[in-house]
Amino acid sequence: MTRLWLAALAVLAGCSTLEPAAYRDERPALDLFGYFDGTVDAWGQFADRSGKVVRRFTVLIRGTVRGDQLTLEEDFSYSDGTQERRVWTITRTGEGRFRGTAADVVGEAEGRSAGNALNWRYVLALPVDGRTWHVTLDDWMFLHEGGVLLNRAEMSKFGIRLGEVFIAFRRRA
Repeated sequence: MTRLWLAALAVLAGCSTLEPAAYRDERPALDLFGYFDGTVDAWGQFADRSGKVVRRFTVLIRGTVRGDQLTLEEDFSYSDGTQERRVWTITRTGEGRFRGTAADVVGEAEGRSAGNALNWRYVLALPVDGRTWHVTLDDWMFLHEGGVLLNRAEMSKFGIRLGEVFIAFRRRA
């Protein structure tokens, strides 16, 4: 039994987490502050772990840059008629490094970017059936030609995958 556990740990230790540096040569380069300075529209959906889409939404995002700080005011409209607002404060902490806070983010989000990619990792306090779950998000954004920004975030709790959020962003002219 001990050998089985050691083998499992060795396999897990061999697994590596993808890093944004893998995309450093990809273009167009993503300038997070430049992209979100102004008004951005977004369309998204949450799919549960079976892949079934269980919630769709649109987001109106208004971004303001002041020095090394970006404020994002996000107004969500869900397909079931509910509304939600999240305000992010994102601080540039170094070349390709960011920290972010929002009222429903537990602690701070950590972001790193390179090339056309940005990776955010954070814990979100998510209301579910009258309770609040703390779920982990591994959030990846990729900038494409024409200014389209695609986002895929895997949501998990205790290491168990709950589902994925997919979002497409487009800056207003």
